[in-house]
Amino acid sequence: MTRRAFPTTLGGFLALGTASAEPRTPRPAGNLAITLGDGSRLALSKYLGKVCVVEFLFTTCPHCQQTSMALSRINNDLGARGFQPLGVAFNEGAMMLVPQFVREFQVNYPVGVATRDQVIEFLEHSTMARLMVPQVVIIDRKGVIRHQSSLSDDEHLHEERNLRKLVEELLNEGGTKKSTPAPSKSGSRSK
Repeated sequence: MTRRAFPTTLGGFLALGTASAEPRTPRPAGNLAITLGDGSRLALSKYLGKVCVVEFLFTTCPHCQQTSMALSRINNDLGARGFQPLGVAFNEGAMMLVPQFVREFQVNYPVGVATRDQVIEFLEHSTMARLMVPQVVIIDRKGVIRHQSSLSDDEHLHEERNLRKLVEELLNEGGTKKSTPAPSKSGSRSK
């Protein structure tokens, strides 16, 4: 299935003009705060120490819906190991549409709302870039963006098999380092 840039009659085109240079990775994620349905704010920094996948989405986009369902499955499998997905809707009317989106697609993680300007700034895209949705950012335990959807997304970062592979790699970083067993009293290494 080919992903497309989604112009919307609700809010005009996502962006005008031609693509700019791709955002740099790795880079510090910085902070992003989203507004949840109850009006509270949720800061990305709350999840420092976890491997996070942030999906920037339109609630009406089929690819975003599929990605959200994939992230819910991955969360079921890897959440206990330190994985945390987060959804950021930025289409027009998103605040009203998010609760139905979460119910309909059985999303099991926080989904909030941000403005298009906040999303563009966080992603380090030009305001003139033609932005495709979903945009996916994968952040390591130290708060560093390690992977991000490109403007063309040739790598199909939003697909479940690719997300799962990259998340598992980051979960295994540092956490699976084998320590050298202490020598036993007889001088041989214990098994």
